[in-house]
Amino acid sequence: MLLSVLQVRGQDHIYSQFYNSPNYLNPALNGQFEGDLRMNMIYRSQWTSLPGALTYFTLSADYNVPLLNGGIGLMVTSSNEGTAYLRKLNVSGIYSYSVDFDNAVLSFGLQGGLTQRKIDFSKIVFGDQIDPVIGIIPGAVSGATYPDLNNKYFFDAGTGVNLVVGKLMTGLSAQHINRPNESFTGTKSTLPLRVNGHVSYRLSLDPYDEENGPVLIPSVLYYNQAKVSSVSAGFQYKYKSANVGLWYRSNSDGQSDAVVVSLIFDVFLRKDMYDKVRLGVSHDGTLSKLKYGNTSGTTEGALSYETTFPSRGQTDKGHRSSGNRCYDFY
Repeated sequence: MLLSVLQVRGQDHIYSQFYNSPNYLNPALNGQFEGDLRMNMIYRSQWTSLPGALTYFTLSADYNVPLLNGGIGLMVTSSNEGTAYLRKLNVSGIYSYSVDFDNAVLSFGLQGGLTQRKIDFSKIVFGDQIDPVIGIIPGAVSGATYPDLNNKYFFDAGTGVNLVVGKLMTGLSAQHINRPNESFTGTKSTLPLRVNGHVSYRLSLDPYDEENGPVLIPSVLYYNQAKVSSVSAGFQYKYKSANVGLWYRSNSDGQSDAVVVSLIFDVFLRKDMYDKVRLGVSHDGTLSKLKYGNTSGTTEGALSYETTFPSRGQTDKGHRSSGNRCYDFY
């Protein structure tokens, strides 16, 4: 039983607010924003009523470098899963490069970093700690022999590509392309490849004011890792500083998994709109067999900050494509 716990191939989490965690979604989105410096933070608490915490957190910062036609970034992702407190921490560097065309932007991204995987064996309950009548025996100590290794370090890498053509954006990314071994024991257990595909379209609802008028942004997101997959489809309605979203997600069997409602506000700190703080919150209503009454759903909170340095002025901005960029779809 212990070996099965240690050798299980975990699945990466996904964020419902994928548009507020662009670097996690696709490294090609690194540096693809209107300002010079961007910082994103997102927290996910999943199925809060079930035993064992399922929490996820990502913090990223990326810097737009127009003279290099790309961006550089740093991303930290952590997770805490289950009563055994299986924890993961990844620190990665990201580089992206963009090629501008008359009405299109093609971006490539590379990501690489170090991952720590840790488990607290003292939190695992074994058969000799369970009574058939009363259940778990308070204070019982198991006679199981724990492996010497409860920490695992490995290098992890990913890549991605993104294309913006007119009002359409589409991208594809792959994580764990080096297939790292994450096992705590001598038995090899490679981390399955994770593939994300995403498509968005920007539809202006006011033909007389396409830049500042209301916008509808329908999107489809596909996720696959090992034998687990999901498809999310929905839209964002964006007008001035407010953004409302509604999404439907299905699971590997094509069955309903969740419906997601999101609300986002952009707060501009300067009249020139160069400094922006974004606040986002979303809630997943469980539609699967787990049922909402058993899980209480999933809640996410996101915070981002974007700024343009006065010293950069309009000179560097001139190197950027005049067409739509990735940030027009957030």
